[in-house]
Amino acid sequence: MTLSPPHLVNLAAHVGAGIAAIAIGMALLARAKGTPRHRRWGRVFVAFTLVVCATAVAGNLLFRFIPLFAVLTLLVTYQLLSGWHVLYTRAAGPNRVDVLLWGCALAWALGLLPMLLARSAMPGATSGVVYASLGTLALLLGYDLARWCFPRHWHARLWRIEHIYKMVASLFGMLSSAAGNLFRDGQPWSQLLPSVLGMFVIALLIRRETRPGRLRLRAGTPPASSGSACP
Repeated sequence: MTLSPPHLVNLAAHVGAGIAAIAIGMALLARAKGTPRHRRWGRVFVAFTLVVCATAVAGNLLFRFIPLFAVLTLLVTYQLLSGWHVLYTRAAGPNRVDVLLWGCALAWALGLLPMLLARSAMPGATSGVVYASLGTLALLLGYDLARWCFPRHWHARLWRIEHIYKMVASLFGMLSSAAGNLFRDGQPWSQLLPSVLGMFVIALLIRRETRPGRLRLRAGTPPASSGSACP
């Protein structure tokens, strides 16, 4: 298939930003967390990942709609932005920005559904990954909605776990998309294996974060309130 010059430019930006984001994300996984260097390079990771997502949206809207990559783009974008925003709310819990992100993700997903359902010719393997990704998004949206009813003191302990899950899931979501493009004959396993590896890494990081010794170190942070956040 011959690509137009704008399509080639968009594709080059997408691939280049994706390589940079994945490389930086892997380096961040291997280094100490919470340091000034981690925060500085974390912002660079977010910037490159946003370029990846923006060029993926442009590619699907302007050049070629691919159901799998449309859904992965939505999932990675939501995980990235909500996982980054929790760094600014922390123990305070969700705020109006979370409502905006949640509403945009839901509207985006509902907008995609008719196009996905119309593509009944999707291969079975691809269809399975598409709807599994939508299911993951639905679980995240359900969790983020439930957060509004959590007791306020829960947020002081949960925000780190949420940050770990969403940011690492964004990294491995990009890796899954890249593997699906590079190893198309291996679908759906070329998409599923990076996701499985990502869940293993997330479990290790959360286990380390919730060790009793580490929790005792965190205990010095006073809870904002013991009441419920529900109106």
